[in-house]
Amino acid sequence: MISPTLILILMFGGLTAFLLTGLPVAFVLGGLSVLFTVIFWDANALVLLVLQIFDTMKSEALLAIPLFCLMGVVLERSGIAERLLVSISHLASGVRGSLALSVVIVGAVMAASSGIVGATVVTMGLVGLPAMLQRGYPPALATGTIAAAGTLGQIIPPSIALVILGDVIQGAHQQAELARGNFAPDPVSVVDLFAGALLPGLLLVSLYAIWILFICRNRAPDADTATLTGGSPGDDLSMQAILRSFVPPSLLILAVLGLVLFGIATPAEAA
Repeated sequence: MISPTLILILMFGGLTAFLLTGLPVAFVLGGLSVLFTVIFWDANALVLLVLQIFDTMKSEALLAIPLFCLMGVVLERSGIAERLLVSISHLASGVRGSLALSVVIVGAVMAASSGIVGATVVTMGLVGLPAMLQRGYPPALATGTIAAAGTLGQIIPPSIALVILGDVIQGAHQQAELARGNFAPDPVSVVDLFAGALLPGLLLVSLYAIWILFICRNRAPDADTATLTGGSPGDDLSMQAILRSFVPPSLLILAVLGLVLFGIATPAEAA
């Protein structure tokens, strides 16, 4: 019988190969699962696969995923994320590397607001990348900053990755404790993962900012005196407009994380 490790390696290789063909991710993931189930087990195992799908659909923790995705889409389509990036670039104008710092800060805010990567990368790529390249930032620094800021959504709560891990870890933790003879184990919840990831996420944002300031001493323009929309900071945005771009995502972060971390609501209810 083939080892589970080899099956895992083959599945990873198949996933990479099919994704490179340009097929939709949803069909690749689902089709690859069914294909490997039939090849390495038998057709009867598909019944277990269907039962597992229905069991996953009933998971209350996973209900938060589409709701967090909706939050990210709203932030992107409403223009809040773009206005936030413009506002921060105005506030930080005159500082060497301010545009790159603005991208990191907005990436952290978007991560704490929605927990998904796509909304951050799309917004920063459409707005921040042309501006940084126009100011003379090296392409590697500009694209690397956007990519790094986009990944913050994977660790800063409310993270969709943490929601999925929480559901998986909870089952594995229960099985491990039962094997040890503990029939009443303490649960590992998504809230615990959110609380544990908050400080590392903020630390990662700080390290990104420090690294950008260090790199931009020699590789960025002398100072980003112009903003994303051009001109001086006072010409394009009033303080009222800046506050209007900061308030909605800030309230969203406080509402979602506050309800979850203080135990008032579950991640799905908060979302």
